[in-house]
Amino acid sequence: MRLAPAAVHWFGEEGRDAVTSDYVRVTGLADLLAAAGELSVRTLILDVEPLVTPWQGSQESLDQGLARILGDVRTVPSVRAVVFATNSARRPSAVPACDGVQVRYLASAEKPLRTAPYHDLPRPGAVAGDQLPTDGVLARRLGFAFLHYAPDLTGVPLGPELMHRWGELVRPLLFRRSRTGLRSCRAGLTAAGRHCPWCARSQRRPR
Repeated sequence: MRLAPAAVHWFGEEGRDAVTSDYVRVTGLADLLAAAGELSVRTLILDVEPLVTPWQGSQESLDQGLARILGDVRTVPSVRAVVFATNSARRPSAVPACDGVQVRYLASAEKPLRTAPYHDLPRPGAVAGDQLPTDGVLARRLGFAFLHYAPDLTGVPLGPELMHRWGELVRPLLFRRSRTGLRSCRAGLTAAGRHCPWCARSQRRPR
């Protein structure tokens, strides 16, 4: 998946000129890791629900999901640090190790308010998650790319679905341009050309 350059310039927390922030919509883990490799990110901050495990997933699902994700992350040579961050209080039985990659797990992460846990991570980086108001804003505050995870899901809880719809309204304020070749959710389509699973399901494909 070749991504053409496009980015947003913004000012950091201290008013200084920060790095640019990219927006890429992805529909699966393979697309997410391909985008991370294209951007040569050294840090990946990954949302836990639903990327690692479903919202109602079991402890076993969480533990297995972490191991599975880390196994796939090893295919991106540039990655040196992976942080799993969730606003929920759930924790894994143990944080898996990954050769050559620093791995952290943050429960009750208070995204996007808390940024201190990420300040020592290598750059450039990316935040991957399904929610613009939390994951997207965190990416912008850190000056990281935002990999917007939008898979075709069923049984999405009402809270996350409503937050997603609100997030799409504010996305133009956070990320003014997306990567060339990736259709926006507001057009009702994902990067793969499928109808967005979250919203605008009934819109027709643009010509």
